[in-house]
Amino acid sequence: MKEKKSLLKNPSFQSILTSLICIVLGLLIGYIVLLMINPAGAGDAIKTILLNFLTRSSSAARAKALGNTLAKTAPLLMCALSICFCYKVGLFNIGAPGQYEAGACIGLYAAIAWHTPWFVSLILAAIAGAVVGSISGALKAYRNVNEVISGIMLNWIILYLTNTILGGKKTKDIASPYTMKLGSAGHVKIPSAGLNTLFANNKTVTIAIPLAILFAILIWVILSKTKFGYELRATGFNKEAAKYAGMKEKQNIIVTLAIGGALAGIGAAFLFLTGYQEWSTTQNSVPAMGFNGIAATFLGGLHPIGTIFASFFIQSITDGGALINKSVYPSQISDLISSIIIYLCGFVLFFKFAINNWISKKDKGGPNVNDVPVKDDAAKAEGGEK
Repeated sequence: MKEKKSLLKNPSFQSILTSLICIVLGLLIGYIVLLMINPAGAGDAIKTILLNFLTRSSSAARAKALGNTLAKTAPLLMCALSICFCYKVGLFNIGAPGQYEAGACIGLYAAIAWHTPWFVSLILAAIAGAVVGSISGALKAYRNVNEVISGIMLNWIILYLTNTILGGKKTKDIASPYTMKLGSAGHVKIPSAGLNTLFANNKTVTIAIPLAILFAILIWVILSKTKFGYELRATGFNKEAAKYAGMKEKQNIIVTLAIGGALAGIGAAFLFLTGYQEWSTTQNSVPAMGFNGIAATFLGGLHPIGTIFASFFIQSITDGGALINKSVYPSQISDLISSIIIYLCGFVLFFKFAINNWISKKDKGGPNVNDVPVKDDAAKAEGGEK
């Protein structure tokens, strides 16, 4: 019993438990919605959303579908890390979609127009995202402009700027004048390094997947184990106190959002430099990848390592939602479940309070053999005095 209680008191275990509670409640509400639409196939639909690639008929098809999910998990993880890193420093980087767009713009343009090596395109995408992030950082540091407001505005500015830049680049290698995608022999894609053979020769599986995991570990080390990370977190907790302690609080804010922007820009490069997806220069909505990163971040307990598993789960149910019977159910049901989960993540502190309150009541209400002799001794002492 004591071991069970000590486990429940562990903050890390509580974070995992509350995340699981959010997932279960989100899936339950999603299932209720499916029942309201059509009860007959609701069970199969929620099962398909959950199992995703496991619903494929053959092992090769399952491996290939898993590879597709992992290929899209890498950019989602990078966007989630972008938001997580900034949030740890007290900043809400809702401008991650715009930084993601900037990375896609410069990364694709460099690869298609200049035929740069994949790692050069990756670095340029990171720089582009960092520049956009630093704009919000500078506005926050020197003019106290809320990073949420400037981030949202930049999301749309960068979207249309990206469409303009990529739309003006005409090459014989693209499928249509309205899309940009790596395809010709001259375009250097991110290498697979043999990983594709593990997933039924799926060419979309590249080293972007392990690189994204390495970035998550690196961010955890920076935030938790370095002086630089400590100063950033101190600035986020109290900017004035950090200034009083001799830290460069304005510089830290700009650097934080620049790093967040670089991570999001790399995420875009991880997707578009594999040739898995094309950029449509006629799109008029901000890519969902950056916003999905918010769900993955909070579901992961605002921890870089937890974000790895949360990103895979979010992407998996998103892909699973695309496999349900669309003549009966909307594929957006998985987006609804993700939205409910992120909403419930706002109650994580409440869940933790409820768990700790329950533990406290159990501790106080349970029998304590050590209390009996003390009371007896007190009674004898009182009787002796009388």
